[in-house]
Amino acid sequence: MENYGSYDFLKRISYERTSGSDAEVRTANMIITECHKYQVEAHLEDFEVDGYEIKKATLETIDGNYEVRGVGMSGSTPIDGIVGELIHIESEQHLKQLGNLEGKIVFLPLRMMVKTYKLLCEKKASGFICAAGSLYDDRDNSDLDKMCLRERHYENGKIPGLCMRMMDAQKLLLSNPKEVKMVLLQDEFKRTSHNVVATIPGGEKKSEIVCFTAHYDSVPFSTGAYDNGTGTTTILEALAYFSKRHPKRTLKFIWCGSEEVGLLGSKAYTAAHAEELKDYKLCINVDMTGVVIGYDYACCTSDKSLVNYISYMGKEVGFPIITRQGVYSSDSTPFADHEVPAVSFARLAFKGGAEIHSRKDVLDFLDCENYYNTAYFMISFAERMINSVYFPVESTMPEEMKKELDIYLGRKEKEEK
Repeated sequence: MENYGSYDFLKRISYERTSGSDAEVRTANMIITECHKYQVEAHLEDFEVDGYEIKKATLETIDGNYEVRGVGMSGSTPIDGIVGELIHIESEQHLKQLGNLEGKIVFLPLRMMVKTYKLLCEKKASGFICAAGSLYDDRDNSDLDKMCLRERHYENGKIPGLCMRMMDAQKLLLSNPKEVKMVLLQDEFKRTSHNVVATIPGGEKKSEIVCFTAHYDSVPFSTGAYDNGTGTTTILEALAYFSKRHPKRTLKFIWCGSEEVGLLGSKAYTAAHAEELKDYKLCINVDMTGVVIGYDYACCTSDKSLVNYISYMGKEVGFPIITRQGVYSSDSTPFADHEVPAVSFARLAFKGGAEIHSRKDVLDFLDCENYYNTAYFMISFAERMINSVYFPVESTMPEEMKKELDIYLGRKEKEEK
């Protein structure tokens, strides 16, 4: 298969490009320029996202101050801060057992799940502190997370929050302070993020649409080379390939902004195009490929037959790939939630291998051979789908996938066994 040089473009976009930032929109315009090189029309579609600026964030005890970051979209304390008894919450069950937390500042070494935050609001906690990273981090070679609440959190209310390093959290707890003082002052506002949308018109079955998706934003401190510069450029490789051919079905290429803050780009796209989604036959998503030490993987939110098809094709062409039916945490999910069958392709790293969501996500752990191997398999699969006489994927969403989507999107809780 011909190489269209998308890996070279990956090198050009390997820099921090967070939700709603100038770097994100600069990257969006670079993608449009690449599409135009292949005579493919592309445009921006904008949508609103949360923005915030931390003005001041401090945490102090009688023994001294700690390095902290304010949690975005969690509101502010009074200018002089708040003082409260520090309560160490060890588990969600522990939190449920506690009574009113008014006037208390809670420490949670837990992921801030929506249901956890809702409990904090119901119990009227005055403030919260989260821990990030590892006890084994090198302070000079690691970053303190920039955490941000999402709308599903703060629709329950706002509790000022701070984030601190795990190593500092241990020090704080060992000092056993009776009270802590926290200050958080921030401005909250709306910013604009963008989806990039390109279209290759189909031929005899042009009313039917196959879409390709990938998110092009990154998290703070990360170049986002692996997550998800690789997906961004892989679907650009697919666009270049199909621009030279005459696909039977219409192709949409959607580069989604603001995936890292809650799949906001794909949610905005599916909301804006809800009426036309009935014509979408399949969503092909790419999120993280190219790692040297890893394995290829396809997750299908669809009828089980698609899982079997990809597994069979892998064996047929000699491409090792692990397949499963389920919900993948990426831009395929909002399409599946609108009952568009979806598959996410990835090349996942083993534990101890390439990392994401940190400054360690760089090009050094990727190579073009593995990158193009995944790209070519995905494109070959897509070509079979796009040019099939009868579309082979059922245009229905199985009930078990609907249930899994409900749980993933927070509409229902997972049943405890």
